[in-house]
Amino acid sequence: MEAVRASAAWVASRSSHVTVDLQEIEKVVDQIKGDVPKVEWDFEGIHYFDNGPLTVQYLFVLDALNFCFWPDKDLSYDHLASGLKLALEKDKNALDSDRLQNYTGPQLRQLLNWPRPLPIEEERVRLLHEVGLELERSFGGQAANLVKSAENSAATLIELITRHFPGFRDHSLYKGHQVFLYKRAQIFVADLWGAFKGQNYGEFQDINSITIFADYIVPAVLRELGILKYGSNLSCSIDSNSEIVPGSEEEVEIRACSIYAVEKMRDLIGKKFGKQLLSIDIDLWLWSCGVQNMALSHHRTLSIYY
Repeated sequence: MEAVRASAAWVASRSSHVTVDLQEIEKVVDQIKGDVPKVEWDFEGIHYFDNGPLTVQYLFVLDALNFCFWPDKDLSYDHLASGLKLALEKDKNALDSDRLQNYTGPQLRQLLNWPRPLPIEEERVRLLHEVGLELERSFGGQAANLVKSAENSAATLIELITRHFPGFRDHSLYKGHQVFLYKRAQIFVADLWGAFKGQNYGEFQDINSITIFADYIVPAVLRELGILKYGSNLSCSIDSNSEIVPGSEEEVEIRACSIYAVEKMRDLIGKKFGKQLLSIDIDLWLWSCGVQNMALSHHRTLSIYY
């Protein structure tokens, strides 16, 4: 997504709380010899997959809800992915568009087999309703039809998603400039590509247009690697688990500089080693490193976007 890349570069060039260390990027690139360990999409075996339209429906609902787990120390992405998987295995109609429009908070908890209120539960329910209504109104109730209408273009699919589903419009204002980050819309494309192994619903001619998915974990790993440097006030806030205001300069800089840093890493790998890596592959590697080291301090922002 060129809008995301351009936004990230614009923020990085003006950032005052977060710095991208290009020398550290070069060190990391040299250490890994221009390659990243291949991480399979479903390496933990937590996702639903039947090689058909129901998998697409599952992934779209999953990524509509894929945000903000940290306020509940016991909740993780795994609970969401495996909870929806088990719900579908019990009832193939659990994620039908008409059902999505009517779920309540307690019913969503029951669907996920979660014993207490979810973080930002009201927003999760609202987004389920939004997805169900718009799928029914514009795509015959099927996320698979949404994907087909993009005609194998990742960029077109993201444009369709953000046009039809406001809950995916991951925008911020930074110093009077509109910034596009699109974490959940892009990760849906990546999930399709990974689940279907680049075929069928996962076939995209421009998959290399996707950037990384700016969340909580990847910036923490980039910071641990020395690639992201935080100012003293921001470092103190993160290390003390203080909340970072959504849409603040600090929050936008963390996410945008993460995208910019990985784009620089990808470019450098191409120049030094002649390897054309996908940002998706780098993201999966960084994310898997982060989930294996949950002691890493990450920024804490209550947001529906990641």
